[in-house]
Amino acid sequence: MDTFGTFLQLHQQTGPFLLGNIWDVSSAHIFEAAGYKAIGTSSHAVAAAFGYDDGENLPFDLLLRLARRVTETVRIPFSVDLEGGFSETAAGITEHIKILHDAGVAGINLEDTLAKPTRRLRPAEEFKQLLTRVADQLERENIRIFLNVRTDAFLLGMPNALDETIGRINMYENTGIHGIFVPCVTDSTDIKMITSETILPVNVMCMPALPDFGTLKELNVKRISMGPFLFNRMTEQTKALARDVAEGQSFAPLFS
Repeated sequence: MDTFGTFLQLHQQTGPFLLGNIWDVSSAHIFEAAGYKAIGTSSHAVAAAFGYDDGENLPFDLLLRLARRVTETVRIPFSVDLEGGFSETAAGITEHIKILHDAGVAGINLEDTLAKPTRRLRPAEEFKQLLTRVADQLERENIRIFLNVRTDAFLLGMPNALDETIGRINMYENTGIHGIFVPCVTDSTDIKMITSETILPVNVMCMPALPDFGTLKELNVKRISMGPFLFNRMTEQTKALARDVAEGQSFAPLFS
């Protein structure tokens, strides 16, 4: 079975699987060694690791270089956060997906917001048509890659986030995509309503108020992402250690 098939099967299990979100090759190895079944980039973490702001400011060539090195050195399925596709056209987005597929990537995330100049939702019908064109072209060329579509009403803090999310899922789910990603949803009732409204596997993301994994299983969540939170925690700990070494004029903090 190829990595796409393996990745697809992970989304069809009884319980959710935990996706390790990486920012470099070393972190990919860490998650694989820890027993994770799949990994994916966090766009925020990768951008920060390369010194860019999130929101498609990282050049696609750098993302591709990272993807190629990861697929060369890990055996588990690897997904790439393609943000808005690094293009506003279906042809441009499809070309980027094909390049990543050829690099050995098993899946991608594609979001229904535009990041610039400020993050905003694309019109739902327009995005539905874009997804249809992308999925149709990939099918015509026999490109097998998991299309996970992120819808951002909760991320944007919209007052009608639940209704907006369900309405968009209902529009997107028959376009040829494979999964739905709803970042920043945390309420159990909201999650249950979302999973009950679609036949597609639903992906949620680490948040302070997110229910534990056992509860998420009961809510029929199929994939749990880490987002940038482990990277952020590691960065803060590194800052603290660097400060302690400099202030204490000793390497003792590195060994305590």
